Amino acid sequence: MKALLYTKPYTFEYTDFPDPVAGDDDVLIRVKACGICGSDVHGYTGKTGRRIPPLIMGHEAAGIVEDTGKNVNVFEKGDRVCFDSTVYCNKCQACRQGRFNRCDQRQVLGVSVPAFKRHGTFAEYVAVPWWIVSKIPDELSFVHAALLEPASIGTHAANRAAISAGDTVAVIGAGTIGLFIMQGARLQGAGRVIAVDINEFRLDLAKKLGADKLINPLKSDLAEAVLQETDNKGANVTLEAVGYAKTFADAVSVTRMGGHVVAVGNLEKKADFDLQQLVAREHTFIGSYASSGEFRDCIDLVAARKINVEPLISEVLPLEEGPGAFDRLLKGEENLLKIVLEP
Repeated sequence: MKALLYTKPYTFEYTDFPDPVAGDDDVLIRVKACGICGSDVHGYTGKTGRRIPPLIMGHEAAGIVEDTGKNVNVFEKGDRVCFDSTVYCNKCQACRQGRFNRCDQRQVLGVSVPAFKRHGTFAEYVAVPWWIVSKIPDELSFVHAALLEPASIGTHAANRAAISAGDTVAVIGAGTIGLFIMQGARLQGAGRVIAVDINEFRLDLAKKLGADKLINPLKSDLAEAVLQETDNKGANVTLEAVGYAKTFADAVSVTRMGGHVVAVGNLEKKADFDLQQLVAREHTFIGSYASSGEFRDCIDLVAARKINVEPLISEVLPLEEGPGAFDRLLKGEENLLKIVLEP
């Protein structure tokens, strides 16, 4: 098969690679579309430690069943499918409780760390366990289905946020995940959504997707702007989808007494905060990692346009043009959000 192989930092090769084989519990999928994740772009630099070459990256994908293992009886050749990015064991206590992202043996498609290497979906074929696979309806395109994985991450974060009907929710970071968090928050009953970003293009997308208030911290004081929108109380819930210490501190600063702060972004390892403020203001800090099967819910939500993926898709390109797409995303000189590659 043809694959986009990451061979060293800042380098991909579009090359021949051995076809994967479906194991007894696997589904072999012919990949029809795969989105480039921000984590792939950061991994492409070789600085994250989570993309050790040689590796086929990619984990936001959909396709057609090509073959199945002998233990698989719920899928057959020709089925249109999507699948989770987290490969979980389906046996441990966390998996039995439906907390698949907490599986002790979990792997992630397209990720290589010292503990494991799992080739991903920037290729013509991929083999995955049947239990992470779901069928998709005919009316849902493969390109749109490729965004089910990031949509599920945003939905999971919103589900973690303890949002009550009518709450004011602030989302810091209007990238792909932030825009899906915003939509997930609305589905959870948020009465008012505040989108925060330093990129006007992304703020425009947030407005198109229903944000009530847009704040660019480079143009106005973030804390003051949020207070003005909330009767000087702050947001009930703030979700941080950037991952820097500074933006996490910003999230804490705009959250009202007794409010919730959800950490979703994951770029810097450490962030300082005022412990006395944590105690005195009774903030609840929550982490949100990947998803716990929400992509199955997102299939219907995206198909029904209750979650809108179309505005997030910047371009659809052939897989062989992947190296150039990565370069463009890394440079950040264009108004690009999600580029989807088609093998």
